[in-house]
Amino acid sequence: MILGATPKIERYANMAQREFMARGYQVIPVHPKIQEIEGLKVTNRLCDIDKTIHTLTLYVGAARSELLIEDILKLQPLRVIFNPGSESSILESQLQQQNIETIQGCTLVMLRTMQF
Repeated sequence: MILGATPKIERYANMAQREFMARGYQVIPVHPKIQEIEGLKVTNRLCDIDKTIHTLTLYVGAARSELLIEDILKLQPLRVIFNPGSESSILESQLQQQNIETIQGCTLVMLRTMQF
């Protein structure tokens, strides 16, 4: 799942979505206003997701993600990746208290170096 998905091809969130899709991963793009990105239906609110989430990768800053802490915790992802610029010690602490793995890293690098 990509929080902060975007149709702008120059953005890392879009690059990550295309990389996930090329590698056969099931992708759930999340953005509050956009309806479709790269041919996939976009989920506008985290609370609308009723699937098991393995990995949530963040492409939003702390100011946005911290407003969504309750919704993120309800999803119970197995891990959350904080991409550069998305770091939040508050969110990270809350996730760790729920035994959710947190990684500060770059999703694209992880994918391209087989560390995902």
